[in-house]
Amino acid sequence: MKTTAAKLLAKKLHEAECRHAFGMPGGEVLVVMQALAEAGIEFTLCKHENAAGFMAEGSWQASGAPGILLTTIGPGLANAVNSIANAFQEQVPLIVISGCVEDGEAQSFTHQIIDQKALMKPVTKAHFQVAAGSMGKIVDKAIAIALADPPGPVHIDVPHNIADSELDVSESRLAVVKSGNWPDGPELDRACFMLKNAQRPIMLAGLGALHHDAGDAILNLCENLSIPLITTYKAKGIIDENHPLCLGGHGLSPRSDGIILPLLAQSDCIILAGYDPIEMRSGWIEPWEAVNAIDLSHADIQHGMHGAAVRFIGDIADSIVRIGQGVLKKHKSGASQVWPEGEISRARDALDQMFGDRVEWGPHKIFAITRRKLPDNGVVTVDSGAHRILLSQMWKCSRPRTLLQSTAFCTMGISLPLAIGYAKTMTSQGTSQSVSNVVVFVGDAGFEMVAGELATLRDLGLAIVIIVLVDRSLSLIELKQSRSNLPNLGVDFGATDLVSVASAYGGNAKWIDSSEALEVALDEAFDMNGFTLLACNIDKQNYLNAF
Repeated sequence: MKTTAAKLLAKKLHEAECRHAFGMPGGEVLVVMQALAEAGIEFTLCKHENAAGFMAEGSWQASGAPGILLTTIGPGLANAVNSIANAFQEQVPLIVISGCVEDGEAQSFTHQIIDQKALMKPVTKAHFQVAAGSMGKIVDKAIAIALADPPGPVHIDVPHNIADSELDVSESRLAVVKSGNWPDGPELDRACFMLKNAQRPIMLAGLGALHHDAGDAILNLCENLSIPLITTYKAKGIIDENHPLCLGGHGLSPRSDGIILPLLAQSDCIILAGYDPIEMRSGWIEPWEAVNAIDLSHADIQHGMHGAAVRFIGDIADSIVRIGQGVLKKHKSGASQVWPEGEISRARDALDQMFGDRVEWGPHKIFAITRRKLPDNGVVTVDSGAHRILLSQMWKCSRPRTLLQSTAFCTMGISLPLAIGYAKTMTSQGTSQSVSNVVVFVGDAGFEMVAGELATLRDLGLAIVIIVLVDRSLSLIELKQSRSNLPNLGVDFGATDLVSVASAYGGNAKWIDSSEALEVALDEAFDMNGFTLLACNIDKQNYLNAF
């Protein structure tokens, strides 16, 4: 059976459960875009390729299928580098499809030509340029590599003269390699012995625990042995953060570090469950004695930030179950008393007080009110900046993947397009979740980076709520200037009439200056058909000593 390279690409992506692609087309990828549409993969036109990459990530967060980013040659792909690099560090399976000219033509034709392989090499897991007859094998490899631990972006360059070429359909597929289970042996025995004899055990869960759906296993082990749980920001909600054993997400707040890092230093058994320290600040370098750590990793991640007495690379959920079974065989009567001096309950109380609501109007009040108003099935995205660190400490997640952010690359401008991709995919899936329950938190500087995507939001008709914290400053950078005894320089900017901007794009928009106004506006926003932007004026001084 004959088909074209572009149609085979689209067919295999559809078989991988992909239903959405995002990007900005050019002449070199028109055939590919048409093939995607014919295969049942809907293309969303964005205003910038960088935002398109973040939307593709949102699609993956909603569906579990690899995101698809489509760009044209040269400047199109170059525009998307930031979002691709973000996917690389944030472990997002992303298929990046770009147009190109084949190598022979590139020797004499230079218009818009750059070395796209070299451009992609440091920010992708793999790069492929399609040659005649090779599309089937390349797509199979790309999907398998993108999904394999740790997940990440893979780039496929499609020469414009190859896209429409005929070839035989290949039915072969490459299976995604599954993580192995921890076999019986001395290393497993040692881990069980360490935990069995621990008086101050603690668990630290990261992104790998999400990849391996380890929430139930973590909850069972923590409850059976009374082990407190700390998570990274990415893993918030792996168990309900209202659980008395959960100490919440940490990693970027110096104030929370003052409570959490001493616990890790005191612990005589730290279980690392899919923990990748790429999310953490420099204060998390060697925060415990290596001899006390059991490192259960989903991938062979080389970082140098900590050591461990036992290390296993494989399935996180299975590894935790195996340890639990080994320990409980020695404890027929149940868990022994741990942290006997009440350190965990005191730490939890201190964190609740430190990052609780405040009386005065400001970011604390905005986050507290929104958390109370947001329905249980709501999902929040948050941009990078001072507000993200405070929100990540305050916001308690009852489920995983309900607070979406960039925690490794920490790029600005992600929260709005991430929410658009998520909401678009949820809407297309016909789920019971209302997309009006998707809320974006973003600073005014981050918002102005991606304000043009309000047009994408308008065209899609999505009822997203956007809360802009307006302080006319790069507040986090100013805080760092102050701590370094440097003068205020290059961080303040003028006021933009954000309400008029959002209204011009067809949205519902209001200025908000009080708790009462926010309460009313959120009630209205969750019932709106179109998108709502709430521009909340705050004082940047509210962030002083906030996190």
